[in-house]
Amino acid sequence: MSDAQEPVTIIVGVDGSESSISALRQAVWLAKPLGAQVKALTCWNYPSAYTVPYALGNFGYKEAAQKVLDGATESAFGLDLPRCLTAHVVQGSARPVLIDASRDAALLVLGRRGFGGFKGLLMGSVSSACTAHAHCPVMIVHAADEQMRQSC
Repeated sequence: MSDAQEPVTIIVGVDGSESSISALRQAVWLAKPLGAQVKALTCWNYPSAYTVPYALGNFGYKEAAQKVLDGATESAFGLDLPRCLTAHVVQGSARPVLIDASRDAALLVLGRRGFGGFKGLLMGSVSSACTAHAHCPVMIVHAADEQMRQSC
């Protein structure tokens, strides 16, 4: 038998906001000394008004989410992505997708506020739901840290 262990996984929710880009940088910074893998997730879903698939027209929701994820990873790290980072676009609402992904993670990292519509809240609805229901520890990144930006 082998004593090899599965690598530790850190999940990061990415919505393209500055706080999610900071969360992505922070997760990679933490992953390096731990030998962990970072899995960045961007979620997409059909708007609830579109219950019938043929009513959607030609708008590519998945492709739009992929552009958000690509833009966020490029903003965080430029074109030289860290080897420990994988990025995935997942269909579904962010709250249940991230909570489910936390089952197999050592840590879930989220930005404090995304692009939600309620200004003045200390945490967004996704961050609040994940801190209450995640299956692993959750780290909320509050602001961009220039020292962290330079160390990645």
